[in-house]
Amino acid sequence: MLKFKEIDSFIEYLQFNLGFSVETLDAYRRDINSFYTYIYTNGKDILDVDKETIRDYLAKELEAGKTHKTLCRRLSCLRHYYDYLFDNGYVMQNPFYFINNPKKEKTLPHVLYPEQVETLLAENKKRTDNLKYRDECILEILYSSGVRVHELVNITLQDIDIKSRIIRINEGKGKKDRLVGFDERTQKTLLDYVRKYRVELENNNKNGMVDYLFLSAKGEQLTTRGVQYILKQIELKTGLDYGLHPHTLRHSFATNLLNNGADLRVIQELLGHSSLNTTQIYTHVSEEAMKYQFATSHPRAKKK
Repeated sequence: MLKFKEIDSFIEYLQFNLGFSVETLDAYRRDINSFYTYIYTNGKDILDVDKETIRDYLAKELEAGKTHKTLCRRLSCLRHYYDYLFDNGYVMQNPFYFINNPKKEKTLPHVLYPEQVETLLAENKKRTDNLKYRDECILEILYSSGVRVHELVNITLQDIDIKSRIIRINEGKGKKDRLVGFDERTQKTLLDYVRKYRVELENNNKNGMVDYLFLSAKGEQLTTRGVQYILKQIELKTGLDYGLHPHTLRHSFATNLLNNGADLRVIQELLGHSSLNTTQIYTHVSEEAMKYQFATSHPRAKKK
């Protein structure tokens, strides 16, 4: 670990004047040491640091596999550190003021192909516990309607028109409710769950009747974390490893609609996106799906 009096005095300042935790102090020291190692390895001093030096350092860190979050934290630390150096007469200016945080890379949503969804549903049917019926219904609703997980857990029995295959989603205070649909297969699954199995769950609630569609084993309203846990349990019980998450099924819903010719603005409306820009990420996912299908299906694309 590097030992320079300005680093030590800065760490002491953070500790005694600002009350930083031990963990944060250690992180700050590591970040500063990393930068010092770089500039001294390249024959420079703290007085020689300019925009080019900082950009080269960030590029090297990126090449070394540092994440966007780590780089942003290091920039914040070094900006703060050079402020201290400037205030105490060690440097004449703070070059970090001229450096913006690196742009976060846009990652494509994780989606399941239709075949994977069918496998997931088929394997879930093989379960022997009674909760499989509720879990199947959760999978079907998430995949066929694209609702968000917090919307899912707040669906009441009055929000659903099973005959018309429509769910009314409450968008929140001051916002207009939106309608989402579901297919005939989901309709059958939903009918079976509501008529036969939901009643059993509701009877487990010692506090009386609950109006929400999806209930826990104790007959209480599910939470968003509860749904996440259920999806993880589905993977364990089916032996599948899909990285299952509520948003995985929402992303799959949107991507498969787009792949089958649905208009982007219709998808925007169904997802409840306020901006079309948010929905456009699925055009990139669709392109990736196209490349995957080509790479795995076309004889000239297959590796020998």
